[in-house]
Amino acid sequence: MNNITYEQRLNEDRQWAFREGSMHFENESAVHKTLNQVVSRLEELAIPYAVVGGMALFFHGLRRFTEDVDILVTREGLLQLHEALDGLGYLPPFPGSKNLRDVASGVKIEFLVTGDFPGDGKPKPVAFPDPQSVTTLIDGIRFIALPSLIELKLASGMTNALRGQDIVDVQRLIQILKLPESLGQTLNPFVRDKYIELWQLIQTATDGLDSGS
Repeated sequence: MNNITYEQRLNEDRQWAFREGSMHFENESAVHKTLNQVVSRLEELAIPYAVVGGMALFFHGLRRFTEDVDILVTREGLLQLHEALDGLGYLPPFPGSKNLRDVASGVKIEFLVTGDFPGDGKPKPVAFPDPQSVTTLIDGIRFIALPSLIELKLASGMTNALRGQDIVDVQRLIQILKLPESLGQTLNPFVRDKYIELWQLIQTATDGLDSGS
């Protein structure tokens, strides 16, 4: 593996980081390339998956930079991919880790597992689902469908104070994609009120701007 990770290079080489940021929005960054390559391997292995996290936000329309790839898999799929990929262009960041790092790019690939719980990791009504039940195809890649992404983001931010960005992500999705209040009625009751609260806050702020106040 390269001696320097992708995150470290971003922090240590500002000019390179600027170039990577620009390339990210052209779908040409190391993160995009890592995503395409690992997804291709999962497809070859017939391992069910759904891309989540920052890259899912990006392809759903919330364009922002991210420095890793997050992928939802089943527990069986996790075992299978490690058996097939460990040492062949990918290595775990430490022995026993469920995650991998692309040897060539240094980009980290984090795996979320069906049945585990977002946020604080404690049991709750919202859990990481089976990827086969929540995927939508975008540009030939299987991403988590938007309602499921919103549920997981809200459940994470609501139960872990260190995951406040997840709440902001949902707020930005509502604002940028102009999501309807009625979407909240399709969400798990555990997060439904939070979605509606965010939606109403955005409408109030927008009305204030429109009125010039």
